Amino acid sequence: MTPASFVKSLQQIEFDHAFNPYVDRCPVYDLADAPKRRSRILRSVLEAALERPVDALWIGRDFGYRGGRRTGLAFTDDDHLPEHGRRWGLAVQCPTRGGMAGEPSARAIWNVLSRIDAPTFLWNVFPLHPHDPGDPFSNRKHNARERAAGEEILALLVRMLEPSTIVAVGKDAALSANRLFGRYDPLAVRHPSYGGQKVFTGQMSRWYGLG
Repeated sequence: MTPASFVKSLQQIEFDHAFNPYVDRCPVYDLADAPKRRSRILRSVLEAALERPVDALWIGRDFGYRGGRRTGLAFTDDDHLPEHGRRWGLAVQCPTRGGMAGEPSARAIWNVLSRIDAPTFLWNVFPLHPHDPGDPFSNRKHNARERAAGEEILALLVRMLEPSTIVAVGKDAALSANRLFGRYDPLAVRHPSYGGQKVFTGQMSRWYGLG
């Protein structure tokens, strides 16, 4: 599995009421070549990650409409896209137009990541943006069929990157991580959404020994 073939596998995933940022184009916010840009960014991040040992893989649930739907990167909104690129030595261009969209969960994640130097790769159990029927700018939890497809991709990613540690952010991510990667003894932490930011920050600070 190479970064190029991995991205190609992602591009082939299709579900009703799920936006695939590597193929689909939002007619409201995306630039004309947004899917190509997101695919290129992800491929470049993967290539950079393969050049060094990956310390940890942080896994979330799925993309949100203010975050990964727009950037194609987990836990990453418009505001933090440049920082995500810089962590891997990359200069990236935003695939969207209009004002910058911020996501509270991404902000909490990057508040912690900004204090960690170790190579950290971000991903989701379901690597698409699931939304309610008829409302593309909403968030819903992925279903069992979507989870199964996402876990196949997740297993390929872990095999390719061979991270030293797996961190599951939220209960849904923890269920998949423990089922698939029990040998890693995944660290399960609170998701920062819905009032969990303080707990999440405390757990991660203790794990990484942050002052």
